[in-house]
Amino acid sequence: MRIIGGTHRGTVLANVGKGDAGAHLRPTTDRVRENLFNVLQGGRFGDPISGAKVLDLFAGTGALGLEALSRGASHVTFVDNGHVAKRLIRENTAKLRRQSDTTQLTVDAKMLPPGKPCSLIFLDPPYGQNLGLQALMVALSKGWLAPGALIVWEESAAQIAPAGFNLLDQRRYGDTWVSFMRHDA
Repeated sequence: MRIIGGTHRGTVLANVGKGDAGAHLRPTTDRVRENLFNVLQGGRFGDPISGAKVLDLFAGTGALGLEALSRGASHVTFVDNGHVAKRLIRENTAKLRRQSDTTQLTVDAKMLPPGKPCSLIFLDPPYGQNLGLQALMVALSKGWLAPGALIVWEESAAQIAPAGFNLLDQRRYGDTWVSFMRHDA
């Protein structure tokens, strides 16, 4: 796994090893990440990355948030309560020397503390456990979503936009669906 584009392009991230089966650690593949960021930077959604404050829910390795930093985001808050994920995020932010641009919260994504609004949200819950909607609603209620925030939701099935959100696009990459939504504030 590596950073696909931006200032850290080509940097190899920490080895996941055996991962963490209990936490359902399933890193987004390089191919899916590359396609996802091509969509984000393609102009359809304006420029959602430059200067963005990013919330990376179910962050795993931190690859999505780190890719955003590499491409011009100003800050990423990583949220994951897995022990392996905690180590991988710490190693990867250190490898890119981006500790000052990141915050790591080792909490369940459904138990977020109050936060500051973010304009770009990555939501990559364990597949098939119905955790994504719960985490998104908690993030909304705790102040993490800025008005007009763009949500990038990766799941094993296409998602329906909940009330207060507008589905903008959906893409399928093998067994992965990526849904792009906007928070209507």
